Amino acid sequence: MVGGGRGAFIGAVHRMAANLDGQIELVAGCFSSNPEKSKLSGQDLYLDPARVYTSYEEMAAKESALPLGDRIDFVSIVARNDMHYKVAKVFLEAGIHVVCEKPLAFSLAEGKQLRDVAMNSGLVFALTHNYTGYPMVKEARAMVRAGKLGRILKVVAEYPQGYAITALKEQADGAISNWRMDPSVSGVSNCIGDIGSHAENLAHYISGLELEEVAAELNTFIPGRPLDDDGSMLLRYKGGARGVLYASQISTGDENNLNVRIYGTEASIEWHQEHPNELIVKFAEQPRQIWRRGNSYNGPEAAKNTRTPFGHPEGFIEAFANIYRAAGEAIADAILGNPAPIAGYDFPSIEDGVIGMAFIEAAVKSSKNNSAWTKLDV
Repeated sequence: MVGGGRGAFIGAVHRMAANLDGQIELVAGCFSSNPEKSKLSGQDLYLDPARVYTSYEEMAAKESALPLGDRIDFVSIVARNDMHYKVAKVFLEAGIHVVCEKPLAFSLAEGKQLRDVAMNSGLVFALTHNYTGYPMVKEARAMVRAGKLGRILKVVAEYPQGYAITALKEQADGAISNWRMDPSVSGVSNCIGDIGSHAENLAHYISGLELEEVAAELNTFIPGRPLDDDGSMLLRYKGGARGVLYASQISTGDENNLNVRIYGTEASIEWHQEHPNELIVKFAEQPRQIWRRGNSYNGPEAAKNTRTPFGHPEGFIEAFANIYRAAGEAIADAILGNPAPIAGYDFPSIEDGVIGMAFIEAAVKSSKNNSAWTKLDV
């Protein structure tokens, strides 16, 4: 692991998820740019001190020099946005598979360069858009693929949070307390880059539609902050479907209310992240249905990604774990020389990451141009 040391929320989530099925073991890491903090974090995790590194460059060099079977099989990158490209490139060039937090990179240009490096390496690159890991999200995608919704007409994706609203009441001191609001670390966007990208990816994963262009208005409601904390946009998909996407961190009272609705000519589906074990299915002339995870009527995609019987909720950690398990299958096959399954592997790829970066930059560009329609440059 690179990043995710003491006090880091997402690093702990990744470690729990990776270990959930007992098939992935954390054996090495550089957990902070501060060498002392990295060493202490390694102690917290009971790692061999010789494999707790003071820089990611040292880690890549020393691990890749070890014999296959002794060295790390892959690296999990959970550092800040501005580090993703640098770290991933070093490990790919060292011949080590990569699992990386989103967004893929600091900028679209970096993302495209990293895609080239990954493609040329032939290594596995998984991106942890974790919401794609929920069983009922996979059930929704299977329904779309099977044609049960008919032709997709409309996509509505929302991701409202309210945590940032408290900053309006705090005494402004000119400091940027949240690194996601720092352009030198976060990139061109805060809200759309942080959570709007999740809404875009989830809509793409379920619907299978390719986003073509956006007309966006991004806002900054908290004074003194240089990046957006709210955004709304219209979407045009290839093939004629249309969409609406809204992401916000100043939606008072909302916690983590990611949800997506897909409307087709035969039926529609609706999924809410705060109630992840349910999928709402709606028809024009029938009562709405609520499908639940862990039941015999679930399809094979949902069943494969379900660990506990019906009535026992699964959630955030398990969704992350499903991505790690799928990435682990691909990495194991690559190491053993096994052919990939005909259906491929079910985890977000580096191509999804490039699409996400193109979405973020198109939204920012559109907003700066009076919400003009702006094509994604993928």
